[in-house]
Amino acid sequence: MLEVDLLITNINIASMVYPDYNLENHSDKEDTYGAIYHASVAVTAGKITAILTDNQPLIKAKKTIDGAGGWLTPGLIDCHNHLIWGGNRAREFESRLQGVSYAEISKQGGGIASTVKATREASDSQLKALAEQRLSRLMAEGVTSIEIKSGYGLSLAHEQRLLTIARELADENPIHVKTSLLAAHALPPEFANNQAYIDEICQNIIPHIAKLGLADAVDVFCEGIGFSVAQCEQVFQCAKAHNLPVKGHVEQLSDLKGSLLVAKYQGLSADHIEYLQAVDVPQLKAADTVAVLLPGAFYALQERQLPPIAALRKHRVPMAVATDLNPGTSPQASLRLAMNQACILFGLTPEESLKGVTCGAAQALGMQASKGQIKVGYDADLVLWDIEHPCELSYGVNLVQPSRVFYLGEQR
Repeated sequence: MLEVDLLITNINIASMVYPDYNLENHSDKEDTYGAIYHASVAVTAGKITAILTDNQPLIKAKKTIDGAGGWLTPGLIDCHNHLIWGGNRAREFESRLQGVSYAEISKQGGGIASTVKATREASDSQLKALAEQRLSRLMAEGVTSIEIKSGYGLSLAHEQRLLTIARELADENPIHVKTSLLAAHALPPEFANNQAYIDEICQNIIPHIAKLGLADAVDVFCEGIGFSVAQCEQVFQCAKAHNLPVKGHVEQLSDLKGSLLVAKYQGLSADHIEYLQAVDVPQLKAADTVAVLLPGAFYALQERQLPPIAALRKHRVPMAVATDLNPGTSPQASLRLAMNQACILFGLTPEESLKGVTCGAAQALGMQASKGQIKVGYDADLVLWDIEHPCELSYGVNLVQPSRVFYLGEQR
């Protein structure tokens, strides 16, 4: 008799497990979503220990939950999130609606610079309390893992402060947190030019943060209003020297070939990519780099340039979907909304959208061996939904909430 901590019975499972899960759409309806019907899932010590169907062995469970015929999915993963900041940019939202471009707002001292000022002026407790509110909204939707970026401090002391708060949030909440150092987000006011600040990042910020173990990856904003390809490469070289993987905000507003730079350094992900050219997509595939789609920013900025979805599909580049939660260009604390937007705005199928917040997002954070799929040996981050079919998770906005959410097998 198999003895387990938890047994979830009477469920259908959207396992997101395929022969090659992030490569293709499956036309066979029985394989859609990696579906397993009329099943049970056993959990021990926070891991999935068995997936059982009608011919299951005898189970002795400390706790049994009847799933009432609902669907069990992997815990949702938000792989691009700027969770911690002070202030807000509602006035800029108003200005954009009156015709002022994001680039012009930045030149006038708004944009990221205004959030940096508000963040630096806020206390640790204020920043943490605000971040807790945003985090709770995501967790209520079934998000069990999240990336938290720095990038609104732009100095060693302030970037360290934001990453420390992120680690505290991880310690005090059941959600799994990955942190990214985004010091190369914008030019801070105390520096006269980009190159001087890039030198500071490479000579002081990255080495210090790496020594403290506060970052799981290093990110950059490679854009005309951010940093050049050459400057971002300098950051990537430093990150690699300190054994930190890289990723990039690239091709959001123009085609600077930042995605090719990310691929050159075998980056975890190339994010935004609205201006990525189809001819450059194969290099992402060759580097095993995930394309992270951020429809919330596309929506908020009223963009028209679509990411090259057809080329990503053709070349079988794994796609992730994330909120890009931030105060200026994607003020939405809802991964479920991003799933809907990815379908409506970018033309993803509901299955691709769910892949994007499970197995695709897990790969974008380097967690594809433990999260994002319902598979024996994987972490028991699971969400139970009272739905008839998984496509409902992308179909509506705030129509369906989780019935139960499990973090490493524990319901919180």
